[in-house]
Amino acid sequence: MEKKSKKKVIIIAVVAAIAVLVGCLIAILATRKESYRLIKVFELEGKATVTRKDIGDLEAYDNMVLESGDSVFQNEGMMTLRMDEDKYVYVEEETKFKLVATGNSTNSKTAIEMEQGAITNEVQNKLSDESTYEINTPNSSMSVRGTVFRIYTYTGEDGIKYTVVAVFEGTVTTRLCYADGTTAENEVSVAKGKQIIIYEDQETTDYLTDVEDIDYSQIPPEVIEKLIEISENGTELSLTTDELKSYLEKGPHTVTFMYNGSVFGTQTVEDGACAQVPTLNPAASGSWDFDFSQPITEDTEINWN
Repeated sequence: MEKKSKKKVIIIAVVAAIAVLVGCLIAILATRKESYRLIKVFELEGKATVTRKDIGDLEAYDNMVLESGDSVFQNEGMMTLRMDEDKYVYVEEETKFKLVATGNSTNSKTAIEMEQGAITNEVQNKLSDESTYEINTPNSSMSVRGTVFRIYTYTGEDGIKYTVVAVFEGTVTTRLCYADGTTAENEVSVAKGKQIIIYEDQETTDYLTDVEDIDYSQIPPEVIEKLIEISENGTELSLTTDELKSYLEKGPHTVTFMYNGSVFGTQTVEDGACAQVPTLNPAASGSWDFDFSQPITEDTEINWN
């Protein structure tokens, strides 16, 4: 009887130990699943390079899994990144940035540190109170809750650094970042259908313009196509699908010359080309109220003053 009792105790102890081990394993797997963030190259058109710490340069490819800390350079073409199943980043040509992504689906912390180029962001679902999504450029920082917007940062021929923030849906808050590493306390909100331009020269960092309407003529066709896709999937953007499609119709455009309320003449001009000064003038004095070095991107009316 004593041997049977000892054997029974041993069996119970073994079963209990196995139960504890299984419970720990389940807890570990559950924790890993919760903390894992899916970040991958959803689609790649062209060539891109991913630089990873302790490894070096890797050639990007479709479905490549990215890690927090990876630096990405889109050499040519366009790339689409997907994070957490509901965040998309459309990366344009000649764009460099570093990706920082931590936390889990309930407290995700996402930061894109841009060096140059342009990205369009689509955050499909509203972020939780514990989550953040930020874009940082050399002269500004942007924070969002759930929106569609484009960030374009570049250095002009004059050496001035520019950042253009265009919001197609939702709201983006912007803060100025100064050369000494500090950030402005006040923020400027950019609402749906609006944009703002930030500049940094040798003396200061400031807003070049007030919040203004988006200049869609400056949005690349491939980005317009992505916006059309987003619109057709049910997101109400600042322009309708048909309005967006009109920006893909590249001329030619009609330039109409007006004198005293009447049509003096017309020209047909290819998209991006310049109108020519008419050979004849409608009057002996006056001039055309227009800068003829300005490219024509839409039907244009020019008046004689």
